[in-house]
Order: sequence, then structure tokens, then C-alpha cells
Amino acid sequence: MSPILVGTIILTYFFILIIISHFTSKGGSDEDFYTAQRQSPWYLVAFGMIGASLSGVTFISVPGEVGTSSFHYFQVVLGYLVGYAVISHILLPIYYRLNLVSIYTYLEQRFGFWSYKSGAFYFLLSRIIGSSFRLFLVAGVLQISFFDAFGLPFWVSVLTTVVLIWIYTFRGGIRTVVWTDTLQTTFMIASVVISISFITGEMNLSMGEMIYGLMEDQRSTIFNWDWQSGRNFFKQFFAGAFIAIVMTGLDQDMMQKNLTCRTLKDAQKNIFWFCIILVIVNFLFLSMGLLLFQFAETNQIAIPERTDYLFPTIAIDHFHMLGAVVFLLGIVAAAYSSADSALTALTTSFCVDFLGFTKENYGERKKLRMLIHFGFSIVLFLVILVFHAVNDQSVITAVFVAAGYTYGPLLGLFAFGIFTKWQLKDQYVPAVCLISPILSYIINLNSVAWLGGYKFGFEILILNGLLTFVGLATIRKY
Repeated sequence: MSPILVGTIILTYFFILIIISHFTSKGGSDEDFYTAQRQSPWYLVAFGMIGASLSGVTFISVPGEVGTSSFHYFQVVLGYLVGYAVISHILLPIYYRLNLVSIYTYLEQRFGFWSYKSGAFYFLLSRIIGSSFRLFLVAGVLQISFFDAFGLPFWVSVLTTVVLIWIYTFRGGIRTVVWTDTLQTTFMIASVVISISFITGEMNLSMGEMIYGLMEDQRSTIFNWDWQSGRNFFKQFFAGAFIAIVMTGLDQDMMQKNLTCRTLKDAQKNIFWFCIILVIVNFLFLSMGLLLFQFAETNQIAIPERTDYLFPTIAIDHFHMLGAVVFLLGIVAAAYSSADSALTALTTSFCVDFLGFTKENYGERKKLRMLIHFGFSIVLFLVILVFHAVNDQSVITAVFVAAGYTYGPLLGLFAFGIFTKWQLKDQYVPAVCLISPILSYIINLNSVAWLGGYKFGFEILILNGLLTFVGLATIRKY
């Protein structure tokens, strides 16, 4: 694909987002940046959240993982259903009853100042790491499809991506994000459906032949019953449930969208339909991944050493023009859908949780909020460059490994607050939240020797949350 065409597509797409940003922020109040006046239609939020949840990681890394872990990732996806049920029936009622802007305010009301700051800090850490991983992957695709042609270094690709996101979010905030996410989800889903259709057409397969070929391929195996494997069903299923709870229900980024719905009932309908669609779309991505491997093998295309780049390599180098354009639209949509809401949520959390912004002073502190928004853009840019220098594993694995260590304290704090009536010696909470991830890491390193060959997978998150819960129990007030 011509680099000029790639650049034109990106600029055109960006121009559309700017237009949406203009109309959604026009005439809005300063509160719109944080809550969108709680007037978002639930179905719009539900559909838009698909893109934010999937991001570029799912778009690229999940298809690539099929070659090394079959469809085992779908075990995690099935666990999501349990996690979203917990969010809908336990967490959302709390957030709406307390009328929260930042969900970590709950921790202050329940335990005190240090618990509140600890929770907010771990969200900032988790979201910076997660968003950087996702943007890193997408920036890599833009690098090979556009910037390499002009001899520009990777940091230019990253800087361009971050700057474009900042431009269309700094005014409208969450009100703009709800609408842009809807557009971007549409492009993502259309991209994967059209890509599947294109591959089957190139391989001269009917729908029945495609389904039969997928079923007969051993890489379509979903369930793994080997208890020592990090991809064992029970490990991944329960890890998926807790990943959904922490990366959606305890995450300001995702919950900020839910809290723009008019009522609790609307937010619960949003979660229900969101998780149903999410399961279906993830299965589509896995199916497309297997088709990509079959396509590469049939046409004797070398599999990239980093399987994350299988989809972009085939799409850009071997699809016809329309297929390549559709892929590029999908990956750009994936990049912006995840990162724009993350940047808004990071700004909201820092302003509300650390700088004490309230509804009464949103307008007075608008310039400071815009400065914070710009500051987090720089932070994401720098962290992506660091990750580019040190990463040597699949990005989707890296995201969930990081989540296991950084979201664990949040899981323990909220579980302790919801399921016990104990109060805490609040000043000791930061120490517990620091020690728990360290202990989890040590146990993970030595699990094979200490636990009879057991290997942790994504369920290290559960261990981390449990250690935090136990640690909090030791500092409760009597």
C-alpha cells in the first residue's frame, strides 16, 4: 500500500474525529468533560465500550496468539461473563448510590484518606502501563505501514499518535469519547468481518468450508485441562472473571463511560449487552487469527517472529487494496478507541482524586485540567518508548501480566470494603498495597518449586488480590 494513501486515510479519519469533537463539545459545560451530564444513551455507551475494551491489543495480538496458544484465550473471555455480572449487580449500584465521579472516592468514604489515594494511585499506574502497551502495538503498525517509508524513527510514530488523540479529547472529554468510541467500534468490527470475508474469498472457501476448516484445525481447541499449564481452563476462566472486574469494574476509564448513563438500570442494560457482544467479537478475532495462519501456510508466507505482526504483515503486503485499507481503518480505530478514553480517565482521576476538583470548581480550574491532560499525553509517550526498548513478549500477555500486579491491590481494597464491615488503620494501607504485589511476584517466580509444578497464568491477579485482602485484615481496627 502506498505510504501516501496510508497517510491520507489516517488524516481523513482524524478529521472525522475532530468534527465529532467539535459538535459534541459545542455548548457544553465544564462538567461534560467528567460526566457528560449523565445523559448518554445506554446503547451508545454499550456499543462504544466494545472498541475501548478490545483496543489494538485484541485487534492484532489475539489473532497472533492463535499460533502459540490455540483458542485458549477464549477461556478468559468466557470468564468475563461472570465478572460483568459482578459489576452489574454489586459495583454499579454502589457507584450510582454514592453519585461518584471518580469511583475511588468510595475508598475514602469507606476507609479514609490513604486508602483512597492508594486506590487512585494504582489505577493511574495500571492505566498508564496498559494504555502504553496498547499504543505501542498500534504505533508499530503505523511505523511499518507509513513512517518507515520516509525513514522516520519510531518515536515520531508514537508522538504523532499521542498528539492526534490529545487534540480531539482535550475539550470534550468523556462526552466526546462516548461518541467517537461508537464510530471507532463500528470500524473495528467492520474491519474484522471484511477481513474474514476477504481471506475466505482468496482461499476459495464457502462459508461451510471455512467453518469446517476451522473446526478441524487443532489450533481451534478452546479448552485446556492440564492443571500445570498456565492456560488451564479453571485458571483462565476465573482469571477472566477477575480481569473483567478489575479492568472494567474497578477501572475509572471504563466506569466513567458507564456513569454517563442516565440511571442505574440503563447502566446495567449497557453492561449486559456489552458483554454479550464482546464474547461474540472476541470469537471472531480468534477465528480470523486461525484463518490468517491457514492463509499464510497455503501461500507459503513466512510467519513473523513476533506473531503480533501477522495480521498487519498479511493485510498490508498480501491483501488487495480494499483489504489493506479496511485493515488500516480498523487498527487506527482500535488505537484511538482505547487511548482517547484512557487519556480522559487519567486526567479525571488525577484532577478529582489528587487535586480535589469538584463540580463547583470545574470551570475555575479548567486551565489546570487542560495542563494535566497534556502532561499525561507526555507520560504515555515516554512510557511507550521505554516499553519499545525492553519488550520481548506478546503484548496481550504483557498487558495481563502487568494487570495482575497493578490491579491486585485495587481488587483487595474494594473486596474488603464491600464484603466486610471492618474499618482499617488507614495509614498502613499503602504499605499493604506495596507488599502484596511484591509477594505475588516472589511466589510466581518460585511456584514450580514451592507448589508441586504449578505455574501461574493470568490468575496471579487473584493471588495478589487475596494477599491484599489478608494484609488489610491484619491492620483492621478492633
